[in-house]
Amino acid sequence: MNPPLIVALSGGVDSAVAALLLKRAGHAVEALHMTNWDDDEDGYCTAAADWQAARTVADALGIPLHRVSFAAEYRDRVFRYFIDEYAAGRTPNPDVLCNREVKFGVCLDYVRRLGGARLATGHYARVEHGATRSRLLRARDAAKDQSYFLQQVAPVALAQAEFPLGTLAKHEVRASPGTPGSRCTTARTAPASASSASARSASSLRSTCRRRRARSRRPRASGSARTRG
Repeated sequence: MNPPLIVALSGGVDSAVAALLLKRAGHAVEALHMTNWDDDEDGYCTAAADWQAARTVADALGIPLHRVSFAAEYRDRVFRYFIDEYAAGRTPNPDVLCNREVKFGVCLDYVRRLGGARLATGHYARVEHGATRSRLLRARDAAKDQSYFLQQVAPVALAQAEFPLGTLAKHEVRASPGTPGSRCTTARTAPASASSASARSASSLRSTCRRRRARSRRPRASGSARTRG
């Protein structure tokens, strides 16, 4: 039996349809639900709801579902760098970083440990696998194309990627017959990308900036008070 293709399943419609298309094409399919952000004080407590949505989709498709957290890796490799760059007056794109460092970094490593042949996602992009290299291509739907967010994925990782939605328009994905997990699709239409974690990053970034500004506004102790002995 061929090794399975493992779909990064967020619980949204895009990753659900990606899994559905692969299964219809005759592939052995398994799903992996990853958490890239811990629930926090800013109100983005969606991890449990996301997990339940992913379970609904996996149950409807009859495919195994794995679960893993990369929250620590996201904070170390994406969010911390984003904070440092923001403080320096630069604004890196966290989705680009997340795809490179997390989804097609540590997540792809995890997929290999699970015995997966490739990692499939709900990105709107295409990949052309050649004899010696794989090429990243724009999606057919120019309005939804996400190849920009995948531009820094390493070639060796791109060779193990699949983007089933790359030849479809968004309206075709939404209208795909037999789309599983229909209860959650009206509320969750974002693709399996870093956008959810990025929204939480932005919220946490604002909190971090507020704390830094508050510290900078505190009156400094006088020279005599700082001098001891």
